[in-house]
Amino acid sequence: MRPVTPFATVLVGIGLFSLMDALMKGASLAVGAYSALLIRSAIGLALAAPLWLATRPRRPAASTVLLHLLRGTVAAGMAFTFFWGIARLPLAEAIALSFVAPLVALYLAALLLGERIARPAVAASLLGIAGVVIIAAARLNSGGVSQDTGWGIAAVLASSLLYAWNLVLQRQQALLARPAEVAMFQNAVVGGVLALGAPWLLAMPTGDAWAWIAGAAVLAVAASMVLAWGYARAEAQVLVPLEYSGFLWACLFGWLFFREPVTPPTLAGAALIVLGCWIAAPKKRPEQSAA
Repeated sequence: MRPVTPFATVLVGIGLFSLMDALMKGASLAVGAYSALLIRSAIGLALAAPLWLATRPRRPAASTVLLHLLRGTVAAGMAFTFFWGIARLPLAEAIALSFVAPLVALYLAALLLGERIARPAVAASLLGIAGVVIIAAARLNSGGVSQDTGWGIAAVLASSLLYAWNLVLQRQQALLARPAEVAMFQNAVVGGVLALGAPWLLAMPTGDAWAWIAGAAVLAVAASMVLAWGYARAEAQVLVPLEYSGFLWACLFGWLFFREPVTPPTLAGAALIVLGCWIAAPKKRPEQSAA
């Protein structure tokens, strides 16, 4: 396998997730973040379960099931707060705020996984953060922040902290389970956690909202499997800085779907993010950890 293969695979996975974010923003505006996420998880489970069963899987070990439950619960909180936030913020700005997560995740990977943090990984993360600071400063200098926007920012920041933990759990999960199993359990646990509030919170979508949610479900399953494959073949500290490339996808999809403009500070910040991803690209063969 070429050293760049896991790197390129994760970049594709992030692009798929970014497109899913755009579809979920449209669905959240139409029916609310809770209902959009619950229905997306149900559709995702219907798609992922047959794929998993087709592999004739063995029963997962108890420790693996516990890890699936933990990551799914963290992902439920992470996804709800994020989709609630992006319904109140431009997509690219929300993604920019979420970029505190990869920096936190680097140190969580060292603490929880015993990975040694290499200097290029730290430098790449700091460059990405610098790009985000440029974008955030331009936003603050452009005018006041409404109460609704303020709550959106708080929700995305809360989501980013959960996402940092999710990135580390994703690496642990990828070492123990194949992509189809990861996708199946992810949708099952997220849906199960959210379903607890369905009697009071669920609102059924109508019209185009179904198409937004169904498309998001397909993309979520595909992206989950692609990322699981990539994270099983390279250390988290190599791959985590690639999360910054999601901002470039968000700029594209935010403009295509919602006509959200891309400003000069946005482009300047994006340049630093791209540089960070280039520095993070593996220069040697990554570890082979799973088939």
